[in-house]
Amino acid sequence: MAITQSDIENALLPLINPVPIAQIDGDIVTLMLEIDPAKANEAEPLRQKIEQTLLSLIGVKKAQIILTAHKDFQADKPQMKQPPARENLKPAGVKHIICVASGKGGVGKSTVAASLAMALQQSGLKVGLMDADIYGPSVPKLFALESFKANFTGGKLAPAEAKGLKLMSIGFLVDGEAPMIWRGPMIQSALRQFLQDVDWGALDVLVVDMPPGTGDAQLTMAQKVPLSGAIIVSTPQDIALIDARKAIEMFKKTDVPILGLIENMSYHICENCGHESHIFGHDGAKHTAEKNNIPFLGAIPLEANIRLSSDQGELTPHELFKNVVKSLVEKLAT
Repeated sequence: MAITQSDIENALLPLINPVPIAQIDGDIVTLMLEIDPAKANEAEPLRQKIEQTLLSLIGVKKAQIILTAHKDFQADKPQMKQPPARENLKPAGVKHIICVASGKGGVGKSTVAASLAMALQQSGLKVGLMDADIYGPSVPKLFALESFKANFTGGKLAPAEAKGLKLMSIGFLVDGEAPMIWRGPMIQSALRQFLQDVDWGALDVLVVDMPPGTGDAQLTMAQKVPLSGAIIVSTPQDIALIDARKAIEMFKKTDVPILGLIENMSYHICENCGHESHIFGHDGAKHTAEKNNIPFLGAIPLEANIRLSSDQGELTPHELFKNVVKSLVEKLAT
């Protein structure tokens, strides 16, 4: 018998009220639970009770309880007459946060974000990579960490570590094959947890791999996190550049500095004859950068070894990123 939202609410009402909307994927139930930071010590026992209760229901084989908390939690408090100050989700130990965005999926944004994070780390900085793509997380695959599961330690989520980077992704909390059918508020809560409830420690730079589009996740990052800047990724193709321009406009309207634009899958060089083919067009991203008065950071070719190393979790940053990192370090220092 299939589990329903009503079944979950009836079972959990003795423990929590109101009961959050759960994500139900067959016999797997995922629940985002917001807790009062002042009662963080009680969170884990409560999480365990909720998990046990859900597992006792007919039709539930796996229960995943994700805890989130933020400073503006207003449990049992009267509503403020004055609006609260703008929320700042920047982790205390992080100096700079850089978003890597595209506006469109399928342009290699996650590979660029991972390459940028690795190149920054190789330059001597302490770096973290946060996978903000809730619907299509790529970090577990890019770093061969599909089996890693994040745990709470001392009230904080312990990030994964690979290649000298600290890593966090929704793929470390839920099954990688499970589709994420979440509404906007759940996306915002997940991002808040990734920023506030992860033990990032002291970082020079936190690179954020943004999801495609200009929706809830992008607005949450742009409006609630003091970003040091954003990097836009696009192919030279017109249909990709349409969405890249939307991302550029969104960051401009939210006063986020645009650090530059990278053209990915820019060209292909034949391994047999050496001929250079511009499969998706020529210099489209470069021209877009010039028209929008933002730096053009360079072009990355369409190469089989980039695809292969990404799929195997052994990605090596392209040579382009040495110059990109040099430029970024100079900008961040000013």
